[in-house]
Formats: sequence, C-alpha cells, structure tokens
Amino acid sequence: MTDDFTPTERSRARRVHQRASYDRAALNAVLDASMLCHLGYVIDGQPYVTPTFQWREGDHVYFHGSSASRMLRTVQDGLPVCLTVSLLDGLVLARSGFHCSVNYRSAMLFGRARAVTDEEAKTARLEAFIEGLMPGRWADMRLPNAQEMKATTVCELSIEEASVKIRTGPPVDDEEDYALDCWAGVIPIRQVAGDPVPDPRLRPGIALPQNVRDWSAD
Repeated sequence: MTDDFTPTERSRARRVHQRASYDRAALNAVLDASMLCHLGYVIDGQPYVTPTFQWREGDHVYFHGSSASRMLRTVQDGLPVCLTVSLLDGLVLARSGFHCSVNYRSAMLFGRARAVTDEEAKTARLEAFIEGLMPGRWADMRLPNAQEMKATTVCELSIEEASVKIRTGPPVDDEEDYALDCWAGVIPIRQVAGDPVPDPRLRPGIALPQNVRDWSAD
C-alpha cells in the first residue's frame, strides 16, 4: 500500500477541494479518533445508511453486528458500501451567514465488505474491538461462547479508495465585512467522558478497575 491514495471519480473532492487530503496518515488519524461511523449501501434500489462502530487494524476497517442483521447479511458478500466518519470540532461564527461554518474532520471510504469467516481471525478482530473501546477489558471479561460467536458477524473493508476533508481555523469573511461591529470566532466542541457509573447490580466489593479509571480521566 502506498502512503497516499490516488483520487478516483468517487473519492475526488469537487467542492472546497483545498480541504481535501488523500494522505493515508490523515485518513488513519480520523478513523482512529472516532468509533462511530455510518455505512451506506443499496438494497433493491433503496439506499440505507446505518450507524455502527468501526475500528481500524492496519489497512483494513472492521465493523460487526448481529448475524441476523439484514445489513450485515447483505454487505458481507461483497455489496458496494460507503463508510464515513465525521468529527465536529467547532462552530465557526462568521460576520455573514454565508461564511458561517464548522471546523470538522471527515473521512469517506469506498469498497466491498467481506465477512471474516475464520474463527481464530474473527475472535482476534473482536478482541481488537473490545481493546479499542477499553484497553485491558478483554482479559477482565467472560470470553464469547460458541453460540455468541455464531450470532455475531464481523465484516472487513480494505482501505483502498478513500478521501479526507478537514476544516480548521477562524472564519474567512469577505474583506469588507471585517469592519463590521459583529463578534466573530470559533466555539470549540469536544466530547468529554463523564465519571463511570456502576451497574446497580454490581456485586459489593468490586472496585473500579484502574484501566476504567484511567480511561475516563483522559
């Protein structure tokens, strides 16, 4: 795999192209910054977009769900998909409505998903998913049994066709508007983890694990 992607008819940015990047490191940074993605696909001529969790391992993105899911049953056999990840970083308040914007990071991937059928590889992918959510958690949990593994589908999408768009910085107004008596600037937006809330049925004496404490403190 090369460091950069070659823009295609599908992935080439046509609007505000100066914000676009086809750099693999930039794409990886966006994918790794958000677990939530949206998966677009078409079934019988009807487009659907499904929110789900994704995680990246090297040059592949993975997602999973119930084996009974119509989405997963359809896309796992090579149906073309479009996977997107978006992060909102700030409200950009300009001096005119036309130039109000947002700071953001977004990634768009195209390809065909395939089911991970090898049981050892499937277990390894699920372990990577759990460890991505909470490092050290896999060793603390009961591991999935045979029935649970059968009820779970893991899909793989090779990162071969993708693009990134990013906006940062202050408003960009028309030159004459900088003289207006109107406040302009950026309101930063970020997600913050709250304090862990124990399960009401947690057995007495079970302390908050250090890995959970450290994660929520970051």
